[in-house]
Amino acid sequence: MDKLLTVEEAAELLNTSPRFVRRLIAERRIEFVKLGRPVRIRESAVIAYVIAGTVTPMHKPDLGRAA
Repeated sequence: MDKLLTVEEAAELLNTSPRFVRRLIAERRIEFVKLGRPVRIRESAVIAYVIAGTVTPMHKPDLGRAA
């Protein structure tokens, strides 16, 4: 089972502020668990958020140089 992170722990993992994580939750941009009033975020949900936002670099086209 995944570790359930607090907003502060998720922010630390993402290297952001807790306010940013709360905004992600409010905008439903990250999966979260409500335990009554407290909110927790599964560690795998944080990883999935990062993977979903990962942009692969573009490669320079070959400029026709002879090898």
